[in-house]
Parts: sequence; C-alpha cells; structure tokens
Amino acid sequence: MGFWVFMLFMNLLIPFTMIGFGKLFLNHAPDEINMVFGYRTRMSTKNRDTWEFAHHYCGRLWFICGAVLLPLSVIPMLFVIGHSEEVVGNLSGVICVIQCVFLVGSIFPTERALRKNFDQNGIRR
Repeated sequence: MGFWVFMLFMNLLIPFTMIGFGKLFLNHAPDEINMVFGYRTRMSTKNRDTWEFAHHYCGRLWFICGAVLLPLSVIPMLFVIGHSEEVVGNLSGVICVIQCVFLVGSIFPTERALRKNFDQNGIRR
C-alpha cells in the first residue's frame, strides 16, 4: 500500500505543477524576458508582447490540461489498489508518459498561436 500511495503522489506532481504554473502564467508572465524561467522559445522571446502572449496562452493550456489530467491520473490508480508493485508501477509509468505528452505537446499550439498573431519579427498582425 505504501508504494501505491507514493506512486499516486508522483502521478499528481505533473497535473498540480501544470495547474499552478498555468494559473501563474495566466495572470502574469515573468517580469523580464529570460532564458531561465518561463515559456522560452525563439518566438516567445522576441519582445515583451510575444513574451506575455505566449505565457497567457500557454498558461491557459496548462491550467486546462492540468485540471483534466488530475482526475485522469487518480481514477486509474483507484483500480490498482492492493495490486502488486509491478502492476502499480507499470500503470504509473503509462500515466506519466501521457502526462508528459500533454506537457510537452502544449508547445505546438502555443507556437502556432504565436505565429498566427505575430510576424517573424514579433510584430502583432
């Protein structure tokens, strides 16, 4: 049971992180354009306007994805309470891969929205 609780906690890290940073980025982007913290791509760091747009857009995506992933991470784990560590570990691995797909996959719609709203120089269309 201890392993199950540990893996449930691990499976909740990505959804809670996405919800937390999603809410943070949705309300405001980091103050300075930097290469350490925030949504950092070549397009998002063009200027302050692209920086704020990218954080707002990605923040909304992360908040929604995190909220959807939260129950989708807990519910399958309920079906393996009392099963072997191998079963719990395998299911947790699958859940983690799905979560990472959503986490990394949020880059593509954000970049598409940036290119739709800004030209190559970062000037709003």
